[in-house]
Amino acid sequence: MFKQLTSGIIVALAALDLACAQTYTDCNPLKKTCPAEPALGNEKVSCNFAKGECEAFKGLPGTEAKYDNKGAHFTIRKEGEAPTFASGKFIFFGRVDVEVQAAAGQGIVTSIVLQSNTLDETDWEWVGGDAQQVQSNYFSKGDTTTYDRAAYHAVTDPLATYHKYSVEWTKEAVNWMIDDNVIRTLKAAEVKGFPESPMQIKLGTWCAGGKDTPKGTVEWAGGYTDFSKAPFEAFYKSITIVDYAGGDSPSSKSVKEYVYGDNSGSWESIEIKYGDSSDGKKSSTTLEKPSSQAASAPATQVHASKETDTQSHASFATPVGGSNSSNSTTTTPTEGSVPAETDASVDEVVQSLANRSAASGAIVAVALLLVSFVA
Repeated sequence: MFKQLTSGIIVALAALDLACAQTYTDCNPLKKTCPAEPALGNEKVSCNFAKGECEAFKGLPGTEAKYDNKGAHFTIRKEGEAPTFASGKFIFFGRVDVEVQAAAGQGIVTSIVLQSNTLDETDWEWVGGDAQQVQSNYFSKGDTTTYDRAAYHAVTDPLATYHKYSVEWTKEAVNWMIDDNVIRTLKAAEVKGFPESPMQIKLGTWCAGGKDTPKGTVEWAGGYTDFSKAPFEAFYKSITIVDYAGGDSPSSKSVKEYVYGDNSGSWESIEIKYGDSSDGKKSSTTLEKPSSQAASAPATQVHASKETDTQSHASFATPVGGSNSSNSTTTTPTEGSVPAETDASVDEVVQSLANRSAASGAIVAVALLLVSFVA
């Protein structure tokens, strides 16, 4: 009984860390009217990082990536570093495929995140001390009242071998795939909250084992990071992104942007504004439910560019903790985001999360009292 309670409290404290450092956005459409979000539409992102930069993504302040035949190197050399790419455009349902070799190293986390400004989210996450598993996770509208959404999946040498990790997302379901094999399906009809609003794609490597990191996060990440063993590197080799533009298959139309029609955050409320997102021309706004009409998206190679898209909503994410049991669903970290227009540096974001995590002290005390009482 005591062991079970202690284990439960550890998971609860990890969940508390998540609540204190959960995702947030500078403008949440659930609370107020926010700017329209640039849409990918019938463009197809197809980036080979082994050939260099990709104009579909921008790095957050402090992000430096090296490119060679291994792809984009996301390197952590010291605590506080968190190299992060974020897409400049959003998808409203769609598919993302990423070829990646996750970073090895205790406390180091590699991630692929789809996240909306309403804090809907679907994730892939790797912990650098676990050479046998990858974690999948999801959130709906920032709800962190329960922490049973994560699942753990066996994969061969994820820290030493490239695999293709995919997410296909429609209004009915999310499918997570490894090397084109579906390993998890989340059905909208079977869960209380389901990701359903336009999402941005983020790639990042984080230190969850820092000396100032909340305890639950460190435990989830496998312990504190030994920076004498740095650098820690993840290798993102390629990514493809296809926007279904509210439907169940690739969009056949050019879409300029997505607009929230109200504060519900539901897929039915999203207005699809057709037109070329890059030409600035006027286009009509159509209030409609997402279409399920099948169509094929033309393949458009995205070339390397050093230009900065000032209209993009790049965001930063920081993980928090959960348990580390295999073949189960449990708490797992997700990522806190800061839209690019805030111009927040990585250090500022990390400090913000650290400040908010201080609120966990009172709950920790209550948990310890509970342990003493049961003992």
